[in-house]
Amino acid sequence: MIKISPSLLAADFSDLKNEIKDIQTADYVHLDIMDGQFVPNISFGAPVVKALRKHSDLVFDVHLMIKNPNKYIEDFVKAGADIITFHVEADDDVDETLDKIKSLGIKCGIVLSPDTEAEAVIPYLDKVDMILLMSVYPGFGGQKYMPRIAEKLKKVKEYIGTRDIDLEIDGGIGEANIDEVINAGANVIVAGTSVFGKANRANAIKGLRR
Repeated sequence: MIKISPSLLAADFSDLKNEIKDIQTADYVHLDIMDGQFVPNISFGAPVVKALRKHSDLVFDVHLMIKNPNKYIEDFVKAGADIITFHVEADDDVDETLDKIKSLGIKCGIVLSPDTEAEAVIPYLDKVDMILLMSVYPGFGGQKYMPRIAEKLKKVKEYIGTRDIDLEIDGGIGEANIDEVINAGANVIVAGTSVFGKANRANAIKGLRR
């Protein structure tokens, strides 16, 4: 089944409580955490995640775009994260961070930026619950999807094989290209402006269902 994960990065930050209530027909909510170091932008942190947790029963899909993610894992677990993914490019000891997330009782995953080769997932296939591929450069919403990532999706899907690992895609996905990424292997779709850019969010989510 395809899961839809609307990205709050495209929501109205002055009204996040109501914005998250407006996407209750989704499966996940994607929470982009940016530190101004690994990526040039700054978004929000664990206190905002904690504040939103009481307003939604959706799966909290927390994407850490931060340096040294290991230092902040416990904060986001306590805040209510259900899944934490982090960039392999931002961590000196990916295995240690994956083990830490698992030890705290939630799902873990890794993220690959567009220029990171698909082979980077191979050492972690027996540890992760999710692999997230960026189809835009991390740090800003509203960018255009990079079609070259479809081939990378196919490669990673081959590496996953029969393992129970979600393959998530993030960046510029909407009705025009969702079938392409699903056919390439993605089963979790992050959607920012294609959901929050529409007046009727439930209809926008429905339009992405496959």
